[in-house]
Amino acid sequence: MKRILITGALGQIGSELTPFLREKFGKDKVIASDIKKLPAEKKDLVEPFEEIDCLNAPQIFQVVRKYQIDTIFHLAAILSAKGEENPQLAWKVNINGLYNILEIAKENHCSVFTPSSIAAFGPSTPKKNTPQETIQRPNTIYGLTKVSGELLCDYYHLKYGLDTRGVRFPGIISYVTLPGGGTTDYAVEIFYAALKNKKYNCFLKKDTRLDMLYMPDALKATLEIMQADPAQLRYRNAYNITAESFTPEELAQEIKKHIPDFEITYTVDLLRQSIADSWPDKLDDKAAREDWGWSPDYNLQKMTKDMIEKLKDKLFTKLLK
Repeated sequence: MKRILITGALGQIGSELTPFLREKFGKDKVIASDIKKLPAEKKDLVEPFEEIDCLNAPQIFQVVRKYQIDTIFHLAAILSAKGEENPQLAWKVNINGLYNILEIAKENHCSVFTPSSIAAFGPSTPKKNTPQETIQRPNTIYGLTKVSGELLCDYYHLKYGLDTRGVRFPGIISYVTLPGGGTTDYAVEIFYAALKNKKYNCFLKKDTRLDMLYMPDALKATLEIMQADPAQLRYRNAYNITAESFTPEELAQEIKKHIPDFEITYTVDLLRQSIADSWPDKLDDKAAREDWGWSPDYNLQKMTKDMIEKLKDKLFTKLLK
């Protein structure tokens, strides 16, 4: 990886992947891009930056040629809950956008990382220790686009020899950027609410068990699979990865160890609950561990402690400004 382009760089993952990769490879070697305009307060942190609409192929092509890009981290996407509100847009962004990236990568001999998701599974998938290879019949447009994206990336690798790679992310928890319309958003919102108000009204049922991953582990996995020996990758574009599986009630109890007077209530959002109910409780990530040495650094206890410490610092700093 000599010259890197990140699409969706202002999103939840992109906003942390950008500085993470710049620390590894140098600021000028990592070009951030997004359809959103770069906020003035982020200019020094995010530049070099290009405004890119992933549906505008000539625009992407121009940037790839301008910076002589050899690796693309394609993160631009419409997430699960937002996707159900506008399925037509979700299809366009998640599939047509990916197609544009793959075509341009093929033309310019770029490697491509595209994340898949736990949403690629559906109600008929085994929920506990969901196998690497299993039934994939999602009932959301987001999940449908993720299954299609896995297959499309496989096709470009087999047909054209394109170096495509990806992992199936579970819910991602971060203290840097708020989530953007996913079903697992509660696992980030709850920390802000606990510190600010000492109470949180959760939109999922208390016993809804879902896989989760702390952002430092998500960044670690993203880099590790891109640096892995290609000869060892049996499942290039769809590796199950996970770190922790818990319910809202279990997370709340862990938070109470640090904020004893924290309270959680529940008002179920039927749309997001139905999506969560269709997803696995726990993924089996044995293949990722065997093929490229995947191993998370954080569990529920370690993640909760770190989230609270980092958010306290962040919120205190914000108050001083």
